[in-house]
Amino acid sequence: MSAALAVYRVRMPLLLGSAVTIIAATVLSLALPDGPVASVVGVLPLVGVVGMLVAFSSSLPAARHLPAGEPVVVRSPVVGRWAALNSPATKVPSHGVRAYGQAYAIDLVHEPLDQDRPEFGSGAAMRDVADYPAFGQDVRAMVDGVVVTAHDRQRDHRARSSMAAVVYMMAEGMLRELGGPRFIIGNHVVIRTDDGVFALVAHLQRGSVAVREGERVQAGQRIGSCGNSGNSSEPHVHAHLMDRRSAWTGQGLPIAFTDVAVEDAAPGVGLPGNGEHMTVR
Repeated sequence: MSAALAVYRVRMPLLLGSAVTIIAATVLSLALPDGPVASVVGVLPLVGVVGMLVAFSSSLPAARHLPAGEPVVVRSPVVGRWAALNSPATKVPSHGVRAYGQAYAIDLVHEPLDQDRPEFGSGAAMRDVADYPAFGQDVRAMVDGVVVTAHDRQRDHRARSSMAAVVYMMAEGMLRELGGPRFIIGNHVVIRTDDGVFALVAHLQRGSVAVREGERVQAGQRIGSCGNSGNSSEPHVHAHLMDRRSAWTGQGLPIAFTDVAVEDAAPGVGLPGNGEHMTVR
């Protein structure tokens, strides 16, 4: 099983590399004249198919043997009243996949009592991100540790606020996959704790990251602002924990927030389920 787990860790780069090999070799085989080079290139699509089969075949048995463990309790990355989407308190994997270390990831949208969050399907198909109360809100470090990744050069695109726009986003997402996890999670910061846990917050606003790689930060410290970069339908904060620095190979870890009030409960350790609100002072 250790070999299957090792393959499972690298399944995403293996899948991407296999897909690129199949496409590139197919195109080259059409352009090359008959000869030894063309013969070698003609075999490469088969190599790519084998690579994809190996990646897929490792997924089911390995996923069943992944260690879960107890939730790692961290600070909330946001302050105020936020609603949960795609929460591991409702299902695991929360986003339907375990790729990019997000088996236990949670998405948070800002819903303050004094400002409405635009309803899906109302207004323009692709709303201005400034219409959403989450856009520009402070995002804070969930843990004490050292910043190992800080990236904020991707643009904030318009919200995908209609079904047609979501279909467009899904097609766009397939292209983003070719660029790897950075183009899916957008602008992001990863912090390594002294215990070897890696805390990631994603979809940050372009140019907002306030920390540098190698910098030591404290939980609760502002590290950036909520944006709409990467594969995102509206401004929100994506947060998850993983056991590696790289989202290519990291596996998700269970997460819980400290000092959060879920709905009408008293503040404590917890995590809101899908559609539930949490308030952080």
